[in-house]
Amino acid sequence: MGAVKAIMLTSILTLALAFAASAEDNGRIYGVITTIDGDVFEGPIRWDKNEGSWVDVLDGTKNIPRKNLRKSSRRKYRDRDRSIKILGIEIGGSNGYWYGDGSALSGIRFGHLKSLEVIDDDAALLVTKSGAEFELEHGSGDIGEDNREIIIEDLDEGEIELVWDDIDRIDFKSPSRDFESSFGERLYGTLTTRRGEDFTGFICWDMDELFADDILDGNHKSRKRKIPFGKIASIERYSSNGAVVTLKSGEDYLLRESNDIDDGNRGIIVSDRGFGQIKVDWDEFDKLVFSDAPGPVEYDDFDGGPALKGTVYTEDGEEYTGLIRWDNDEEYGWEILDGDYHDVEFDIEFGLIKEIEKKSYRSAIVTVVDGRTFRLRGSNDVDEDNKGVFVTLDDGDEVEVEWDDFERLVFSGK
Repeated sequence: MGAVKAIMLTSILTLALAFAASAEDNGRIYGVITTIDGDVFEGPIRWDKNEGSWVDVLDGTKNIPRKNLRKSSRRKYRDRDRSIKILGIEIGGSNGYWYGDGSALSGIRFGHLKSLEVIDDDAALLVTKSGAEFELEHGSGDIGEDNREIIIEDLDEGEIELVWDDIDRIDFKSPSRDFESSFGERLYGTLTTRRGEDFTGFICWDMDELFADDILDGNHKSRKRKIPFGKIASIERYSSNGAVVTLKSGEDYLLRESNDIDDGNRGIIVSDRGFGQIKVDWDEFDKLVFSDAPGPVEYDDFDGGPALKGTVYTEDGEEYTGLIRWDNDEEYGWEILDGDYHDVEFDIEFGLIKEIEKKSYRSAIVTVVDGRTFRLRGSNDVDEDNKGVFVTLDDGDEVEVEWDDFERLVFSGK
């Protein structure tokens, strides 16, 4: 009997600890911030007003290594000379190099990050959980002095507002203990576009409201209204300059004269744990219905995005298997493929992509691991401006497949 009681007690304690651990990590960005003055703060973090959860994307510009700017020495395909001459001067051409400034837009979901170190007024050194190091520069308000604010809710001192120049280093981690955020719960719901397509996930409204205690502004019958998002059941587009806001209490308000609910809205982001995020402009927005999140996306759910591996198939029937570098700059699972789908902007994490298939010179079909497919266009990731798909074979040799010759890529283990 004593042994049975001991086993039961051990099981109860194990369940209690597991419950406590899951309760502590509620999906919020969390870490330890060290300032340039040597102060250390720990707690949940709100970044540039519009990122607050591990699923959110940190945007910026990434330098392409110089070695990647040289075309592959082993090219199995016709070497098209795409040069032109202006006043007798050749521009472009097959001289072995790509022209451009050697940089590309980039992004990474916060959950993949191990640390961030400020190294300049507009640059940071990032380290992922998988050990990759890279610099991310300005290109959005996320990196550099254009960052609107970094707020940490210190577990002991409460809410502390910092600016970019205050930060020395941030070490990301799972929460050390339970906490209650002053911002309330993260917004979650289902957005329907004017084409009738539904997207479900964590919500960022007008690029800066993402928590239950954030405020939606507007005028109703010439009276200003400030409504906490936590009280809203749904928001439905009424026209280019207004929306119907339905409260959880059942009341309806037609609100106008605010960029929250008219064509001045900067965009609604839906962060979907299954592929990445979308951004919908006001003209394409129809309705958003809020709901409870099925559960947080925790820090341990992210693996740091290891190197991409897969098999490239060509239109000539050849295939090459090895390490992948897409568009000559994306080579890790944390990196982002972008494109447009029915006027909706997509940022899809490579680590969640199962297959990419060229549909035409201007588009590709992207299939994610949960089976959903999207035909994307409007980006050099998925059209004829793609800078090449590179495969490093087991023998160390590198093969380049140009977009003209590319048929599809199937990632390994997905």
